[in-house]
Amino acid sequence: MEEREEREETAYRAALMHYVQGETMEAIARKLKVSRSTVSRLIKDARNRGYIQFSLQPPNSATSALRTELSKRFGVQVQVVPIAPRSGGKQRLTQVAAFAGNVIAEAVFPDIVIGVAWGNTISAVAENLVPKPVMGATVVQLNGAANVLSSGILYAGTIMEAFGRAFRASVQHFPVPTFFDFPDTKVALWRERSIQSVLEVQKQVDIAIFGVGTTTGSQLSMVYSGGYIVPEEMQQQKDQGVVGDVCTVLLRADGSWEDLEVNQRASGPTPRDLACIPRRICIVSGVDKAVPLLAALRAGVATDLIVDEDCAARLLKISEEQTNAS
Repeated sequence: MEEREEREETAYRAALMHYVQGETMEAIARKLKVSRSTVSRLIKDARNRGYIQFSLQPPNSATSALRTELSKRFGVQVQVVPIAPRSGGKQRLTQVAAFAGNVIAEAVFPDIVIGVAWGNTISAVAENLVPKPVMGATVVQLNGAANVLSSGILYAGTIMEAFGRAFRASVQHFPVPTFFDFPDTKVALWRERSIQSVLEVQKQVDIAIFGVGTTTGSQLSMVYSGGYIVPEEMQQQKDQGVVGDVCTVLLRADGSWEDLEVNQRASGPTPRDLACIPRRICIVSGVDKAVPLLAALRAGVATDLIVDEDCAARLLKISEEQTNAS
């Protein structure tokens, strides 16, 4: 134990000398009486342990204007992520996820409870989290992952465990279906003490992390592409005006959700539930998600939005067109 603690302290000292004091690898090696390659490994170790964090704000007037306008229009804190030219969908998602990973690391604090809703975007975020060990942290799953084809444990569990590792947090899974077959079944299960214990942790969430799902385009929500809603039911939802989901609660374009029968069977937190959480970080990548993102913002689900510049521009355009038409 003492040897490990000594190495952690040495790694921190090496990182401090390099990034704060501006010393070269050679100078650090001489002071620590180790080889240059050891210094390199120590700094890499410090980075992996979360001792080193970076915050970049690219000088981009277009993204700055988008950020300002969207923040004013929707009353949320907006971060617009510039995207490299000719980036494909996967590259775009990775750039947004990497940006979000840094924001989340900056936001965590001791004894924090982090609520995580699984999905394609949050899966990418989980792969790009910046490690930052904090004392007493807890990560809790916000929505169930089981369906008729899978328990969902492997998929959702992988995301949850990644968050747990990044912040050295205890992990609380939510072993229930994404959608129940019958509302009465959900009501009955919600009375069980084992489920109530998870629901109680969810009520203590300080920061919620989630994406937005879409029913159309090339970036279908996992809810629709993963067998959680069958094609026939999916068409029924579209006929009722559903454009996407947040935390597996379905939304119409105007942000309404309460009178949709399927939401009585959904295991995820509703927009009303989310509104009780102090900070709610919504992460979105891809222009196909502009319409459901607008619905999500109208439903008031977010306090913070991280979005790529193309989706942000499309979101603003749609919002302006609808405002002018009304």
